[in-house]
Amino acid sequence: MLPLKGIHHIALICSDYERSKHFYTRILGLMVLNETYRAERQSYKLDLALNGLYVLELFSFPDPPPRASRPEAAGLRHLAFAVTDLEHTVALLEEQGITAEPVRTDALTGRRFTFIADPDQLPIEFYEQ
Repeated sequence: MLPLKGIHHIALICSDYERSKHFYTRILGLMVLNETYRAERQSYKLDLALNGLYVLELFSFPDPPPRASRPEAAGLRHLAFAVTDLEHTVALLEEQGITAEPVRTDALTGRRFTFIADPDQLPIEFYEQ
């Protein structure tokens, strides 16, 4: 067995860097740790943190192919964020013009959750804990 310590980060490629940067920082509230423009790749790399913990790298590349979200494809299915109050989270999203799916209950855990989509249609889950 490998001596893994934890998940270091998740990397996402976006189609519109400024739009995704706004979504992840202004709407979801992730904090910018570092932003780098790599001219040789025509690419930005944005390092983001949640509650002080480095969690997400956001990349831009010229003309990335669209993500296959529906029907669901093999690979990363969604990102999930833990929240304390699902109704409050949904209300805050609605204030930003983002519509969440109807709230459902996880049949295995009894916990409530909902989904939205990021600017590139990556499903984002909010899971009440």
